[in-house]
Amino acid sequence: MTQAKGRIICAGLGPGDPELISVKADRAIRGARHVAYFRKAGRQGQARRIVQGMLAEGVTEYPMEYPVTTELPFDSPEYNALLAAFYDQWATRLADLAQDHEVVVLCEGDPFFYGSFMHLYIRLRGRAPVEVIPGIPGMAGCWNVTGQPVTWGDDVLSVVMGTLSEPDLIRHMRGSDALVVMKTGRNLPKIRRALAAAGRLDQAWLIERGTMPGERVVRLAEIEAGDCPYFAIVLIHGQGRRPVSMPEAAE
Repeated sequence: MTQAKGRIICAGLGPGDPELISVKADRAIRGARHVAYFRKAGRQGQARRIVQGMLAEGVTEYPMEYPVTTELPFDSPEYNALLAAFYDQWATRLADLAQDHEVVVLCEGDPFFYGSFMHLYIRLRGRAPVEVIPGIPGMAGCWNVTGQPVTWGDDVLSVVMGTLSEPDLIRHMRGSDALVVMKTGRNLPKIRRALAAAGRLDQAWLIERGTMPGERVVRLAEIEAGDCPYFAIVLIHGQGRRPVSMPEAAE
């Protein structure tokens, strides 16, 4: 291929609070002249909201609007075909832009941790120079707002998707000390049933919009089954597999 004059930079934005963006990502975002970001059709997009007020005047924006989100089952052939075509189209467009320009792609959390950018990254390899700037994963922001450590000593932390089957969820919930469940939303009733079956519902927290405006931290057992927005995770703290000496509280 022709050597590109530009490049693509994917900037990890962290869990949602703009002050938790890394110095390197902040510098790339503020200096960008071409910025792309994912969003649902008709919405501003979470990534774009996070960088509000940071973009330079006159920047060219490229909203990458998903053709489908929750309208179809995520494992249906139609869903997969639509998303594959979407990523193909945008990978080509970004590769073309990168022939002459530096393009910053915004990605919530860390781009290589369940981020949508991964689907572009594998399509861009060999077509344009790509740099990925890491970001704080959203779950790290969420467990910090609970005010207690998520793991101790030899605790095993498992990160599972709420889209898994109920038997798979139960198996992981029983086998882990600390637990993070992502992709909650409409899967919350199934997640609650699995936690109850694993004997862990009373230990679970729901963290909604962690580090963002409207943040909410509640016991999962105390809310309605359908009360769960998209930006929420379920969290269980580990208790420590081996004894840890704790200092006595000062009087």
